[in-house]
Amino acid sequence: MEKPRRISGVKIEILNTGTELLLGNTLNTHGGWFGKELFGMGLRVARQATVPDGDAIREAFEEIVDRADVLLITGGLGPTSDDLTREIVAETLGIELVQDEAAMRTLEVFFSARNKVMAEANLKQALVPVGADVLPNPNGTAPGLYLPPRINGRSNCAIFLLPGPPRELYPMFHEEVKPRIKALAGVENISDVLELKFTGIGESDFHQSIDAELAAIDGLEYGYCARIGEVDLRLIGKPEVIRFARDLAVDRFSGGLISEDGSSLEATVVRLLAEKSLKLASAESCTGGLIGSRITDVPGSSEVYTHGWITYSNEAKASQIGVDEALIAAHGAVSEEVAIAMAEGARKESGADIAISVTGIAGPGGGSPEKPIGTAWIALAAEGCGTSARRFFHPRNRLDFKESVSQSALDMIRRHLMKI
Repeated sequence: MEKPRRISGVKIEILNTGTELLLGNTLNTHGGWFGKELFGMGLRVARQATVPDGDAIREAFEEIVDRADVLLITGGLGPTSDDLTREIVAETLGIELVQDEAAMRTLEVFFSARNKVMAEANLKQALVPVGADVLPNPNGTAPGLYLPPRINGRSNCAIFLLPGPPRELYPMFHEEVKPRIKALAGVENISDVLELKFTGIGESDFHQSIDAELAAIDGLEYGYCARIGEVDLRLIGKPEVIRFARDLAVDRFSGGLISEDGSSLEATVVRLLAEKSLKLASAESCTGGLIGSRITDVPGSSEVYTHGWITYSNEAKASQIGVDEALIAAHGAVSEEVAIAMAEGARKESGADIAISVTGIAGPGGGSPEKPIGTAWIALAAEGCGTSARRFFHPRNRLDFKESVSQSALDMIRRHLMKI
């Protein structure tokens, strides 16, 4: 079993600023990203708020700073008139803003390297509350700021002011914020946490099968997170409590366990292929390359993934991977026979040890009583094991259908690899 992570009692809140986040012009992904990053550190977000530019920042900040141990504020550090985060925070805490020479030099170097003249408005980005740490931003003009509790006369809250754009925020968090938060959280009472990732099992399966037994375990906090084709089981408590709950879940659903370390299904497939020194190829119709995309998102996939065909049309199935046109005419493109021919053709053309194929009806048109929308056939051809095919039914919208079919295909590969 993977060593559980540690969960601290430090109260962390996030304040996202920016009118565009509330108008829907910009998707706010910070909350989910912070949650995942902090959870991996043994911490969790207590609360998140999003406010427009202006006085709403002041109102939210005044409320949060008195109750949080750590406050992460994103946005409002730019050069425009509505970028007021640093000014509002300094004014609320009664801290003077002064021009920081190091921040000023960083701005000058940034514009000089791009052969641009720095506008006077950018000078405000070099203003720093007295006593604050400047957090370098090599990816933009707005440095971050850290106000440790010792300079915050109002409360014992550690405050981070961070840029809004992810390309600037995420590297700054890893380089500058993460080490400081770790130091701040080091003295807290901490519990263990373990996340088990399952596929091919619904959230209702957990509820019906083991929910009552988990609820009866003294000292256990547990929860589920369900996505398309996947369910995560989160266990929090003392090591012996987690071990007991983990064994219960794994014994009951061992065939669907993807990982105990947070690894995705595609990462697990790549790992298993590498461990067994096997090569994989794919032939996709209804998923339009999503299987190949998910596999190649995994570092190291080039060592195990050789070919990927998107044979969306019948002509492509015949010309690219050798599917007999008479077979398509006799059984239809969405059929067991064609799925098998696609997998075998992909394995023959690629020389891979394993080939997976998918063909299906995504909708909203094209279905029939015999083959309703949501029908998919998935076949796996493997050296020395022959070819097997299964019919799946995923009656969803097009995007969710593609995701579901790709999940089923990757799980079919995983289960095959677990057996050999």
